[in-house]
Amino acid sequence: MSVPLTRDDVQKVAMLARLKLSDAELDLFTNQLGQVLEYVKMLNEVDTDTDAIEPMVHVAELRNVFRDDELEKSLSRVESLANAPKTDGQFFLVPPIMEGT
Repeated sequence: MSVPLTRDDVQKVAMLARLKLSDAELDLFTNQLGQVLEYVKMLNEVDTDTDAIEPMVHVAELRNVFRDDELEKSLSRVESLANAPKTDGQFFLVPPIMEGT
């Protein structure tokens, strides 16, 4: 059986983390951290022998969520350029981004 978490343990961790805790916070965190450690202790009791359990890459089974590519009607050139601020009728016209061009 492991030694239960004490208030002094929590106070030492708080000091190392540069946290200033009140007496009420020390009591609260001692209780909460103790519960976390008890849960971890319970998890450590689970048999995870690698021979008995098949390794998993992911917890949940993955499946492809993408739809199939399908050809669809696209916009015509005229429709594509209709809302462009500048166009030459065939291409979008944009300001140059480099000097001397």
